[in-house]
Amino acid sequence: MNTGFEEIKSKVKEHLLNLGVDDIGFANVADYSSPKSPPIQTLFPQAKSMVVMAFKEGSSCESPSDSLRMNGRLDLMEFSRSCNYKLIRFLDREFKSEAISVPVSYPLDMGSKTMGLIGEVSLRHAALAAGLGILGRHNLVIHPRLGTRVIYTAVLMDLDMPSDPPYTEDLCNNCDICVESCPAGALDEEGKTDNFKCLRVSQPHGMGASIGFWNKFIKSTPEEQRKMFTSPDFMKLYQAQMIGFQYYCFNCYASCPIGAD
Repeated sequence: MNTGFEEIKSKVKEHLLNLGVDDIGFANVADYSSPKSPPIQTLFPQAKSMVVMAFKEGSSCESPSDSLRMNGRLDLMEFSRSCNYKLIRFLDREFKSEAISVPVSYPLDMGSKTMGLIGEVSLRHAALAAGLGILGRHNLVIHPRLGTRVIYTAVLMDLDMPSDPPYTEDLCNNCDICVESCPAGALDEEGKTDNFKCLRVSQPHGMGASIGFWNKFIKSTPEEQRKMFTSPDFMKLYQAQMIGFQYYCFNCYASCPIGAD
């Protein structure tokens, strides 16, 4: 491999590890493949490669409290976003590289074709291309050291870097704990996650619930409407609209024994 590439990778990794990122991989755009997300070139024509970052989630996903579980995720999302931004500044300062951030979640394209289910860049497939793990039975990336409780972000850049070697060892022990732990039955078909089943449980106060609430509201009497405005369901919908997507189920994520120790 070109020693220049190795030097750049080394500097980027050192910078990100000092920020607290748990692991880093590099993927050339030519090695990234996602069956549903748009081609990288339509998002950032200059993109030649990407830096993919892995962030270990804490024990908040095990909490019985819906609020604490989601607060743990929000903390991690905020931290990961800051690392993306700092990396972009570093790439510009050190290598005069143009780069853009691919954060872990929203905002998303909520149009009729995607319905908020497809990211602009599939971070799962980006992690695979960068050699950061393999897909498990739960269709999540299993990191060889960190396990399943990991979120990924990426930064697209115009530096033409080669991909890190793909990870090939089978890390999933096919215990089916994730399948049995899914209250929605979203993992029953191997190799597929039924997103609509998942969302009804993991985001019970999302768009579907909001549409249902307001459909019921316009058909209700004034007295019923007043009661609806003070109901717990409305308060939860209001909070979700103010904060953004809120997950109420982390079962497939938290139940996986790989890397739990």
